[in-house]
Amino acid sequence: MFICKVAVIGLLLAQAATPAGQTGSEQPRQTFKSALDVVTVHASVRDRQGRLITGLTPADFEVRDNGQVRPILSLRADRQSPIALAILVDMSGSMRLSGKVQMARDAYATVLSQLRQEQDEAAVFTFDDALHERRGFTRDINSLAGALSDFETFGATSLYDATAAAAKALAARTGAHKAIVLLTDGADTSSTMTAREVSGLAASIDVPVYVVATVPSSEQREMVSGVARQASIGADLRDLAAWTGGQFVFASTAAETVTAAASLVADLRHRYLLSIEAASESEWRRLDVRVRRPAVVKARAGYFGG
Repeated sequence: MFICKVAVIGLLLAQAATPAGQTGSEQPRQTFKSALDVVTVHASVRDRQGRLITGLTPADFEVRDNGQVRPILSLRADRQSPIALAILVDMSGSMRLSGKVQMARDAYATVLSQLRQEQDEAAVFTFDDALHERRGFTRDINSLAGALSDFETFGATSLYDATAAAAKALAARTGAHKAIVLLTDGADTSSTMTAREVSGLAASIDVPVYVVATVPSSEQREMVSGVARQASIGADLRDLAAWTGGQFVFASTAAETVTAAASLVADLRHRYLLSIEAASESEWRRLDVRVRRPAVVKARAGYFGG
């Protein structure tokens, strides 16, 4: 038996306890819980060749909460549920080099092509040292096609702050599958928040972050293994994607952008939604999900109990 393990997280839904009434002489008060406090866990499962695995049942999963196995209360996989995306495009000064803006525009167009008109919804934001809403959330996907046509690069990069603000904007959306798609060269220069802090925020509202690094092949090598500053930046972006249950991919050619966009939207549509009983302790709880077969599972890092 193979068990593959990754960190996962869900959103805590609190239900108040209801005290029982008293009659006659003074009696000890009894308290009954009207419903379970539930944590929802979104997870995608792929085989070792990167192909999505569908048709899994609760018996195929194991969820551990701070190391303790929790019974799975429910499992749902609904490919037809709508997607809500916040598409976040880096328009800071560093993007003007090496054709990065055009790569980002190509990736953006490909993401839109994977969405369903009048069913899915998306909003478009750009950022430099601040976040700018270019198009609000809409199901008219076709209307978003020209959202990046007239914007030029400028200023510093507050990548993590912008991602946090986009996560908050997604919190009120009703789509079953929510996510941030971040198109960037990865060079944050002015954020007040760190990748870990943004991950915690995104985790609390159950939003995975999919990072598409629009950089030339030469910079990809630096981000993967170099000693330059870009190497640590690449590690931070990978952590941001991993901690929130998203993905990190490179896209420097038209073919890579098509593959990356199709992969991330397919990942969202094929996510499993598991629920477990939440812990009552007011603390950060580490969650692990395990699948009883050779597989790669992507989900979140934990939740706040209590």
